[in-house]
Amino acid sequence: MTIVVTGATGHLGRLAIESLLAKGVPAAEIVGIGRQVDKIADLGITVRRVDYDDVDALRAAFTGADKVLFVSASEVGKRIPQHTNIVTAAKDAGVGLIAYTSAPKADTTDMKLAAEHLATERLIAASGLPHVILRNSWYLENYNVPQALEHGLFGASGDGRISGATRADFAEAAASVLLGEGHEGKVYELGGEAFTMAELAAEISRQSGRTVTYTDLTPEKYVEMLVGVGLPTPYAEILADSDRAASRGALEVPRTDMESLLGRPVTPLATAVEAALS
Repeated sequence: MTIVVTGATGHLGRLAIESLLAKGVPAAEIVGIGRQVDKIADLGITVRRVDYDDVDALRAAFTGADKVLFVSASEVGKRIPQHTNIVTAAKDAGVGLIAYTSAPKADTTDMKLAAEHLATERLIAASGLPHVILRNSWYLENYNVPQALEHGLFGASGDGRISGATRADFAEAAASVLLGEGHEGKVYELGGEAFTMAELAAEISRQSGRTVTYTDLTPEKYVEMLVGVGLPTPYAEILADSDRAASRGALEVPRTDMESLLGRPVTPLATAVEAALS
């Protein structure tokens, strides 16, 4: 069996490969593709430098692949053409199964970030490729815990609960899908222990012994703050809109799908915060 992991040089892709290896997949059966291949050169797998814009290189990388973990592109606004290339290449190569990392509640949410993911889900379905949709909620690593110790937490999510999970949990769940049976056609809503931003601040305070507060802003003020610290306006607007949606429950999902795939409880928020503080 040959498994290809796209975006393998990013955080999630590398962790997925590490999980596959830990589950006993021979390194010779794993192909990792990405742009900064030096980041995964130590894993012992087959590594190919491939850009999502290069459909020919993608087709070559997918040839002979039984399964592909399709880690979504990171550049908002460029995802649709890049994802079209990936789906086209996977279909041309006759890939046996494609597992795509999407956004939570992609088919019902009004969160702007989900629009490109939903379009990709539909693109994959229209291709006729056997597929699995992994709708990942927020990564706990999105929150900079050491920085929060100095400046606190800011956002616009109000009392909305966020089913954040560690990247490692998401990666392990993806690996379980790639190695399991009966997942074709399934849509998994994946998330961890739900929390509000105020609860996250309280947990950081409890473990660090320092007072960390959460300041809730309007989406407009949050955009201003993010731009003020150097983020590009379009990216700041996406983040603020995601918080707006989170305030209405867009990022809260049950833990059942995640724990079913993991075969264990999700990593607790307290454990993730402890790791970030260390």
